[in-house]
Amino acid sequence: MMNAFSKDILNIDAAAETERIIASIKQQLRKMRRYGAVVGISGGIDSSVVMALSVKALGPQKVTAVMMPEKDSDPISEKLGRKLAATFGVTPILEVITPVLEGFGCYPRRDEAIRRVFPEYDAAKGYKAKIVLPPNLLDEGTLNVFSVTIITPDGQELTKPLPSKEFLQIVAASNFKQRTRMSMLYYHAELRNYAVMGTANKNEHDQGFFVKYGDSGVDIKTIGHLYKTQVYQLAKYLGVPEEIQQRPPTTDTYSAHCTQEEFFFRLPFQTMDLLWYAQENKAPAPEVARVMAMTEAQVQRAFDDFARKYNTTEYLRMPPQSI
Repeated sequence: MMNAFSKDILNIDAAAETERIIASIKQQLRKMRRYGAVVGISGGIDSSVVMALSVKALGPQKVTAVMMPEKDSDPISEKLGRKLAATFGVTPILEVITPVLEGFGCYPRRDEAIRRVFPEYDAAKGYKAKIVLPPNLLDEGTLNVFSVTIITPDGQELTKPLPSKEFLQIVAASNFKQRTRMSMLYYHAELRNYAVMGTANKNEHDQGFFVKYGDSGVDIKTIGHLYKTQVYQLAKYLGVPEEIQQRPPTTDTYSAHCTQEEFFFRLPFQTMDLLWYAQENKAPAPEVARVMAMTEAQVQRAFDDFARKYNTTEYLRMPPQSI
């Protein structure tokens, strides 16, 4: 039976959880007959926590950290990745994946779709772009319908609804990035007989914020059971650099800066995690509304959004189906 719902219900014993994960990493690697860990690091909170846990479990000499920027990546990602690696005694490997993505036609395929919405869009002239969801999840019963935002060379932001065909093309082209990184991580893992450590948290896995056979292509789901706010609790305990702990979570996929909240989740993590926990554990909506200082209608809108995302992304979590 669920404990009484409260704003503290997701607090964990970070030390005990760290020791449990470390023990599990060692056990899983023995079972796989792998001798170390490969982690793709991006200067984000999730990959930072996974690298810290891997080093705690195996020692820095058995952890390979790979940075995989491309031309749309924020330069701060590499800077923070290097700081993270230095903090935990690991020498990072830099693999720039822009040439691979150019070979796939990632950028022109994506830009072709954007130009069908904004004909003036031209990345070569300094235009930037991102796709976003409506921000007002709690106050309006809007569906998860994406818009595309471009930023002109003079800094003007323009937004239009994104038709289905263009949305699918932008996403399909952008997903080359995650799938290329997966391939690079497995190169380094197979080179050393190491395992690839997953960096997706519970939010990303269960709500479908990942790329099938991209960032979901891993050997161990290191933090897949933890809500984002719990990942932050581990980061503090493990001594992840403060700059990384303070950095807003970003997709780091589009040329325009785009947070995970505006691209997909639509709520701050502190709010979303509690509401999602409440839904999963069937906490009564009136009690949740009282604790969260919300109306029952707002709570129900969040519950409905979580259910839609889970149901529409179920195929991403399915293994290959046998005939």
